[in-house]
Amino acid sequence: MEHGRVGSVAVSEQYVVGLGETDDTQIAVVGGKGAHLGELSRVEGVRVPAGFCVTTEAFRRVMADAPSVDEQLERLSRLDPDDRDAIRTLSADIRRTVEETSVPDDLAAAITGALTRAGDEAAYAVRSSATAEDLPTASFAGQQDTYLNVIGRAAILRHVSRCWASLFTERAVTYRQRNGIDHRTVGMAVVVQRMVVPHAAGILFTADPVTGDRKAATVDAGFGLGEALVSGLVNPDVFTVRGGEIVSRTIAAKQRALYALPAGGTREVTLDAGRQEQPALTDAQVVELVRLGRRIEAHFGSPQDIEWCLAEDGTGFQIVQSRPITTLFPVPEADDEENHVYVSVGHQQMMTDAMKPLGLSVWQSTAMVPMHAAGGRLFVDITPRLAVPADRAALLDVMEKGDPLIRDALETVLDRGDFVPSLPAPDPSGTPAADAPAGSVPPAPIANDPAIVTGLIERSRASLAALRRDIGTKTGPALFDYLLEAFDEHKRVLRDPLNMQAIMAGMEATWWLNDHLLEWLGEKNAADTLTLSAPDNITSEMGLALLDVADAIRPHPEVVAFLQGVQDEDYLDELTKLPGGTVARDAIEAYLDQYGMRCVGEIDITRPRWSERPTALVPVILDNIRNFGPGAAARRFEQGRQEAAKKEQEVLSRLRDLPDGERKADETQWMIERVRTFIGYREYPKYNIVCRSFVYKQALLAEAERLVHAGVLAEREDIYYLTFPELHEVVRSRRADGRLIQERKEAFRTYEALTPPRVLTSDGEALSGSYRREGVPDGALVGLAVSAGTVEGRARVIHDMAEADLEPGDILVTAFTDPSWSPLFVAVKGLVTEVGGLMTHGAVIAREYGLPAVVGVDQATRRIQDGQRIRVHGSDGYVEILS
Repeated sequence: MEHGRVGSVAVSEQYVVGLGETDDTQIAVVGGKGAHLGELSRVEGVRVPAGFCVTTEAFRRVMADAPSVDEQLERLSRLDPDDRDAIRTLSADIRRTVEETSVPDDLAAAITGALTRAGDEAAYAVRSSATAEDLPTASFAGQQDTYLNVIGRAAILRHVSRCWASLFTERAVTYRQRNGIDHRTVGMAVVVQRMVVPHAAGILFTADPVTGDRKAATVDAGFGLGEALVSGLVNPDVFTVRGGEIVSRTIAAKQRALYALPAGGTREVTLDAGRQEQPALTDAQVVELVRLGRRIEAHFGSPQDIEWCLAEDGTGFQIVQSRPITTLFPVPEADDEENHVYVSVGHQQMMTDAMKPLGLSVWQSTAMVPMHAAGGRLFVDITPRLAVPADRAALLDVMEKGDPLIRDALETVLDRGDFVPSLPAPDPSGTPAADAPAGSVPPAPIANDPAIVTGLIERSRASLAALRRDIGTKTGPALFDYLLEAFDEHKRVLRDPLNMQAIMAGMEATWWLNDHLLEWLGEKNAADTLTLSAPDNITSEMGLALLDVADAIRPHPEVVAFLQGVQDEDYLDELTKLPGGTVARDAIEAYLDQYGMRCVGEIDITRPRWSERPTALVPVILDNIRNFGPGAAARRFEQGRQEAAKKEQEVLSRLRDLPDGERKADETQWMIERVRTFIGYREYPKYNIVCRSFVYKQALLAEAERLVHAGVLAEREDIYYLTFPELHEVVRSRRADGRLIQERKEAFRTYEALTPPRVLTSDGEALSGSYRREGVPDGALVGLAVSAGTVEGRARVIHDMAEADLEPGDILVTAFTDPSWSPLFVAVKGLVTEVGGLMTHGAVIAREYGLPAVVGVDQATRRIQDGQRIRVHGSDGYVEILS
């Protein structure tokens, strides 16, 4: 096996490398920490303590001698990342095996020889340096061990063994498993460095690790060794530096510090009272350190987490580690140096998960406004609208209706007064489309005529039928030329002024009813009941239709029993072998014909659709069979229709008793007619988008099959990691960059772990907003009231429809609910989500079904435990945890 070379000496013959001989190209030889330290020593003005690396070749030599370790690693690789007890036990066994394995004589001689050259009597830091460490996408910070102030050959050899063993700490093993890294592919080097006797030490972040602001550097500083800060022994002084000036400082009461002992090891010291509140660094030293950090950041090309020491001997700052900050949310690329404010598309589309490159680029190609990708998510630059005072108020109002936390985050930026420029109003052009994340549309004159909705639906269906008919004749580059035309048609359908007028008519009528009935009658969210069972709502119909599927299956016990054990996606073919199976199959297939293009996260065309993964529906069908009787769909719809009619009569009667009541009642009745005519259509454009996107996907996957057959791609899903233009070029050239595809897969895994902000600035500051509300009980979880009523029940925290296991009275708690979640709504009594707004799809359907709902509850799926009893206040916007 070839391991690379250092200088002209084969790695297999070399166990020790001088730190100055390494650089970032040699992670496989000296690990991430060793490579970065060697690279740091090349940065002008940066001092790195001298030392050497014990290479990964030495580690492999010891692992080869360790008894049974191969078998232990094989067992470890098969463990579930969540099985903490098994990981803890087995990783401890592996560490013990490695530590008890004798260091071969020639390897020990190589290490002690390096110590002789460096100075046997010196004190050293012995530090783990894994090959999967300090990477651009995974820092592995703190996962392996470091030992300070180690003195003497025997002690250093012993601690080198401990560093090798620390590759298998429980935390390191779990971290690797959750990042998809095979334990057997990771090597461990060890850095042996001269100890610095520090006056002060700490950490420098060249970007604010909390807000993400790339222009704000944060310095944590304490007296003595930095390990005291890292371990949490003391609170540090904290300085924030922007533009070369300290903009904030917090001087901590540093009661203790950690110092090196003359004979080796460290000890904790209580500081004199007079020194405890002295700053560990002067202002000039803080600014100098940040200037040094900016130089390091520029060298590595990304924000850095830097460990530093200020030497007691007056030689200044020494850098003992620099790693990329991997928790920062990426910033969209811009063509200029101006300030930009971006709003998350995912928070308005109710899909905040990371998207793969093909999904991102297809959505961008069909969107009505320019969208920018970052961190696997999409954002819209709303700076031009914010910069125009005449537009700003209207924009903030629209944002608040979609998600009040977005408005709060935007106001945080605006309140600074120096980030968003002030510009004159531009010439208006174009009309935002349905689901456009920014902008508002003024009310348009449109009659309360159901034929308008019928006509719009028929036009969409005709356009979709033409797409399905024509795309089947296209392959190769011609397919991509056709798809570009199809994307234009896609946008034309959405851009139709009548389409937008119909959507806005229903939304504005809802807002009018809520505002005026609160003012006139003191009733909150009155429109929630008035919109029950509104006609032409394709999403609510989808949930009810799955009740009808349950009705078709319920009479056939052998089919029900079979479905309870289904795991394979081809189960529909097996159904016909059972009594009643043909009826069941036909019912499910008819449902899939109508709704099979939907799935959780459906705005990303790379997500598996129900037609592609029909097992996703099985738990919901079984819940419906268990929890409902025959005819439930029709009964629920009729019950909602009657409740809405009853509410209408009640409201109108109460209004007529008011001063000027007849006028108020007439206006309200007209608005009720308007909301019931148009609010259901709010869901149809999204349905049409998803239908069209599934046609695009099927055509692209057919092309991918041809590429795989021709040997251009390894597997058809590889196309998901290419943008649409890149895939077009692969089809044209018949050549694909396998390395790029692999890099994109690795990047996607890191994006999945990131939490996208609602608002992001070009400085990298991530803002998610906060609620500013009084009158909420202590301990309650605050959110946005979107569907009236109060309900109490068992919380069911569900992240995937395939996990559904619902009982009557349950309350669904999840991160977000796009339209694909509506089949679950029929089986629950309430809804809590982390993302959402008044007119997002989940809120609309919650009102349609009469479910009390609170959305936008920060970290709801973490703060509410599955099975807890909770109370949802859907009229007041908060959730109480009862047990």
